Amino acid sequence: MVLVQPSTTKDPGGQQEDFGKSSPLGLLILVLFFIAVFFLVKSMNKHLKKLPASFDPPEESAKKKSED
Repeated sequence: MVLVQPSTTKDPGGQQEDFGKSSPLGLLILVLFFIAVFFLVKSMNKHLKKLPASFDPPEESAKKKSED
């Protein structure tokens, strides 16, 4: 019993003459993605710098709350 029959055409595994070649449109899309990621990372870093080092309450206000 044969499950896969060999191809009788000269097409080796669906790889025609254009297989593996990219177009200039693909390069343009890739460059646009890299530019978008650059600006997203830049924006994220700017927002992260605005965050405080810790979200714990300051020591002085924590002591006042525990005394009340």
